[in-house]
Amino acid sequence: MTNMKRRDMLRGIGGVAIVGGLAGCMGSGTADDDEMETTTTPTPTPTPEPEMAMVRVAHLSPDAPNVDVYVDDSMALSDVPFGAVSDYLSVPVGVRTVKITAAGDDSTVAFEGDLDVAEATYTVAAVGELSEETFEPLVLEDDVSVPSDDTARVRVVHASPDAPAVDITAGDQTLFDGVEFTQSGSVEVPANTYTLQVRGDTESNDGDAVAEFDVEFVGGTVYTVFAAGYLTSDDEPMDEAFRPIAAVDAGAGGGGLVQRDVFFRAAHLSPDAPNVDVVVDGAVALSDVPFGAVSDYLALTTGMHQVTIRATDAPDTVVFDEELDLAAGAYTAAALGELDSMADNAFAVSLLEDDRSAPADDTARIRVLHASPDAPAVDVAVAGSGDALVDGAAFGDAATVEVPAGDYTLQIRGDTESNDGDVVAEFDVSAEGGRAYTAIALGYLTPDDEPGDAGFDLSVVADN
Repeated sequence: MTNMKRRDMLRGIGGVAIVGGLAGCMGSGTADDDEMETTTTPTPTPTPEPEMAMVRVAHLSPDAPNVDVYVDDSMALSDVPFGAVSDYLSVPVGVRTVKITAAGDDSTVAFEGDLDVAEATYTVAAVGELSEETFEPLVLEDDVSVPSDDTARVRVVHASPDAPAVDITAGDQTLFDGVEFTQSGSVEVPANTYTLQVRGDTESNDGDAVAEFDVEFVGGTVYTVFAAGYLTSDDEPMDEAFRPIAAVDAGAGGGGLVQRDVFFRAAHLSPDAPNVDVVVDGAVALSDVPFGAVSDYLALTTGMHQVTIRATDAPDTVVFDEELDLAAGAYTAAALGELDSMADNAFAVSLLEDDRSAPADDTARIRVLHASPDAPAVDVAVAGSGDALVDGAAFGDAATVEVPAGDYTLQIRGDTESNDGDVVAEFDVSAEGGRAYTAIALGYLTPDDEPGDAGFDLSVVADN
């Protein structure tokens, strides 16, 4: 758990074994006068073991600062950030006084009250909002009995204060139906990796998916998945976006959320190719993609992915089928060239690495991609300035430049040493500060002489 310090919450209970002895005196004289000395062996009285509860704390209030947690006036956890879930701590059963304060400031109290805990296992989740005065601890009793080796038990807790009731599905299977804020539910599932969709609650459980995430559930393990953060963070006091937070409650452990650190999109830039489907790892990710289209980014995991591009109307016609090893980052798979076997620039897929970082607020980043198969090398200049943004870009080349934010007229010229070749096309472009773009020169420069009729154009898409 991030920056969380555990304090001893268990108070020792000492026991003293009291032993007694009986002593006598033996005097001289006859047997009738004798007194026998008797001794007893002390028998220790065992100290009873105190009854204990197991308690952990989850900080799920998106507008609350880092917090300190006190139990019976003793700090138990310090500087707990939003999204953190502590380990289980041992606490004596009974009524415990719990106080939650701003980290490092015990005078700023978000909550103070009594919690009655039995000999059981609990999660105390801080939910709600400070700004709305709805901040409170949600006390959940945890079922830590371990399922069979091929099964996982999953509990979902709705802790997003601005989200409506939700359904949670895995493909065509509904795992949770109509879970409202602060409600929870459990289900047992076969051990596997699942893609879970969080949907607005509907009778048919097919509402729009507002979030999707991958999670691995290991057999013999108990999990809690908290749906936390703001669904519409732009409208809220803090920018803690909606996200799942997974914790292991008991069992074998392992698994949990699978991070999607790869952002992958496809661009259909082959002017004589039909509409295509893009298949990733055997599942259709994009369907019926026309020439000139650039998809949104798909979120994938790092590692190997089988990517197939096939004709939509003829699925057996596969134009690309390769396994790609994708590290964390952003990529554009650009389908370039022509299917025509006699073409100078044959069909190929170029995997471009995308820089989605934001430039300065007064600056725009523009990457220019030459994707016109019948166009020669070109210069790209700003009209009226004589400034060449790109010099001598050949088919398939990509070049990146940063410019002041503003409106531009870009001229595409035949490549010359002085960058003053004839203008073959002009395009007006608006570039916002802090944004990254890809400007794609696509289509045929002379479509009348080519197998397709897609004319030369400039397509500008946002990368961030």
